[in-house]
Amino acid sequence: MFSARTVSFAATALIALLLSSCATDHRYDKLIAARRLAIQAEPPGDYYIGRRFYIEHTQFWGYLRRPGQSWDTAKLVIFNEDRQHAPDRLQEVPDGLGNAHGYDHNQEYRIWGSYTGRRIYDPNSNLFLLEFKLERAELRNPSPGWLFTPKERFNGNQLLRNEPDALP
Repeated sequence: MFSARTVSFAATALIALLLSSCATDHRYDKLIAARRLAIQAEPPGDYYIGRRFYIEHTQFWGYLRRPGQSWDTAKLVIFNEDRQHAPDRLQEVPDGLGNAHGYDHNQEYRIWGSYTGRRIYDPNSNLFLLEFKLERAELRNPSPGWLFTPKERFNGNQLLRNEPDALP
């Protein structure tokens, strides 16, 4: 079987693992609480907070939420750009040393406009998403960090959460 020394080592390793995961979760709790306080301190108004979320070849722009509301309430949208182009409305491939479409992934904006009530199909993501008529966008934070949870890892190919309301 196992020696007392092996069992003791295994127990010590398990306790260390549990304690380190508690410390990690506690750190995440602090980050989440700080984010919650920052969101609650946002001035109310007739605008949205938008986070650009770029996946190559998709047509959606990113997530929108009202000031003071959690990112959990945010909606993934496609911009109607009849009045105003999206901030990253550039060519798909960079020309020389310049930026290209999607360069602003994960940047945060103050967004003005309104939902049209329509759902638009994005064939590359296979989602029906809310259409938002963009009137104005202003960069708010070029590097705001994580979107939904401090543990998330963006891989460039998929959303960070399911969008069940957008499925065909």
